[in-house]
Order: sequence, then C-alpha cells, then structure tokens
Amino acid sequence: WVNPHNCLTKFSDMSDTPLTVVLSGAAGQIGYSLLPLLAGGNVFGKRPVHLRLLDVDFPGVADNLQGIKMELEDGAYPGLRSVTICIGELDKAFQGADVAVLTGGFPRKQGMLRKDLIDKNATIFGEQGKAIEKHASRNIKVLVVANPANTNCLILRSNAPSVPAENFTALTYLDHNRAKSQIALRLGVSVGDVKRVCIWGNHSTTQVPDHTHAVVTIDGKQKSVAEAVADDEFLMGPFVKTVQTRGAAVIKARQKSSAMSAANAIADHLRTWLVTGTEEGDFVSMGILSDGSYGIEAGLVYSFPVTCKGDGTFSIVQDLTVSTAKMEAMKLSEDELKQEKIDADEILARQ
Repeated sequence: WVNPHNCLTKFSDMSDTPLTVVLSGAAGQIGYSLLPLLAGGNVFGKRPVHLRLLDVDFPGVADNLQGIKMELEDGAYPGLRSVTICIGELDKAFQGADVAVLTGGFPRKQGMLRKDLIDKNATIFGEQGKAIEKHASRNIKVLVVANPANTNCLILRSNAPSVPAENFTALTYLDHNRAKSQIALRLGVSVGDVKRVCIWGNHSTTQVPDHTHAVVTIDGKQKSVAEAVADDEFLMGPFVKTVQTRGAAVIKARQKSSAMSAANAIADHLRTWLVTGTEEGDFVSMGILSDGSYGIEAGLVYSFPVTCKGDGTFSIVQDLTVSTAKMEAMKLSEDELKQEKIDADEILARQ
C-alpha cells in the first residue's frame, strides 16, 4: 500500500483546495464503511474534502443521514471541511462536484430479470447523468458501484456528453481484490506479494478472473502464479468460480451484500486512479469504456487491466497473451454486455 499522504500528483496539485465528493446511497451499508475512508485521508491524502451525502426520500433515510453526519463530525477528521445532506436533491449534490461515487441504485429482487433491473436503474442513472452534465465540474471523476455497474455507467455517461468518456468508471476492483486474495490464501503469502492479476468483462458471474500474467514473491524470489500454485485445475476451476460467485457467497453467509470489502475496493480504485497510481510492474482492473482493445466492442463499459499515473488518467495494458479459453470467456461476458446495452438503449428510447 502506498500512503497517499506522501504523493504529489496532477489531480492533487492544488492540495490545499478542497475536493467536493458526492456519495449516492450514502445511508447504505457501503456508505457507512466508505465515509470514514473518504473523510480520514485514506483516499485523498492531505487534500481536504467536502462530502455530499445523497440518498432518496424513503422513511428513516434523512434521520439516518443526520446520525451519520454527527458521527463524521465526532470523528474529528482534520481534512473534513463539511458534510451536506442531499435528500433527492441532485442539483445540490452535484453542484461543482469533483468526484462522485454512486453506490445507490434499485436493488435486484428475487425473480427479477437483469433487464428489469436495468429498467429500474436507467431512470436513476439517467437523472444523475443529466445532473452531472448540468451542475458538476467538467473534470468530475465518476465511479459507479450500483449494479448492473457496467451498464449503469454507460447510461450515466450517455446523459453527460460534455464530460470526457474516460472520466466514467465502474467498480471491478472488488473482483480484482478477491482474485488476489484467493491466490494469496492458496499460497500462504501476503496479498501484497501477488501482482498482475486482472478481471476482464462484466461485473457479473460472466466476469473472467485471469491469473495468466500474475506473479508472486515467495522468500524474496518472484515467480509466476501458475508455477507457484502448480495446479492448473484449481486455477481454471475453483479459483475462477470462487471469484465469480463471491458476492453471492457473502450474501448467503451474512444475509447482506458485501459492504466492508466493497468500500475498501472503492478506496483502492479512487486512490490508485487519482492519487498514487499503480505500482511499477503491476496493473489493476477497472470497468472503462472500451476502445476496441483485445477485440472487445468499442463503446461498452468493460473491465480491462489498466495502469494509472495517479492523475485521473489510465491506460489499458496492451499486448497481453490471452488463451483461447480465456478469450472465449471474455466474449461471453462481452455478449452479456452487448445485450445489456441493447436493453438500455431500448429503455432510454422510451424516456
């Protein structure tokens, strides 16, 4: 882990100028775990922050947010300049916003088709996109977390055309962390010793965890993960399945979706993208607008391995060797995203 307090980057050149950070779904589980990280310097280092807590006008939400605001004040975070509660007030939330983390969305319910979920969220993210277009900084950096994250990100971006496309991202860093952790657990090493894993595709069970280019340091020596694990059956089977279905496993175990790990992954994503950059010789996974790399249809929001400079930019890692089996899986995930895009386009055309 690189301490963001020690980093000087383009995004934080104006280190004394506070960042305005919007968190939607702020009254939710992820928000409660994430807000201390945003307020306490874990993400933006010494850069002060104004937090805007955005959520919907459901019973109990406003009172919940008042309690969260009190806790943030009681946390006595030196870099926290203000906390503003926004109940359904998109214009107030996004006015001049520099960063937006969008965890709030319509949750998938039993028996609901993915198209139904897209339909419910298209309105939410369409309205937020229009608010970003109208009120936010032209350089706002956006991370979409609410599912279906990739397609919600696409809908959001289509409603904010004056903001650069590369400023919109979807969270697959949680899947990335899950993949690193499973390899580390298998080998009995620190997660920090595992590098160059990646996630391709959609943030769904079609995602493609990839160990092919991963390396691990054991007793001071670096070797490939494939060599260290020495079990192709595990790497092609249980490893992939565990990462793909980990979210469901957490829900089954605690009757609630991932929150603490999701908040940590959000912090990792933002810190790497906007502050520290990727470590030398490593890459991370982010859902971004495809440019056609690896034959993936341009215009889809798809998870790729990327490197970041820490200034709000990223580059897709090129020329990685992809096996036939992995490419077939990547295409299946692409097909799912193509269908989601068709569904989203159909829904948006009706609005």
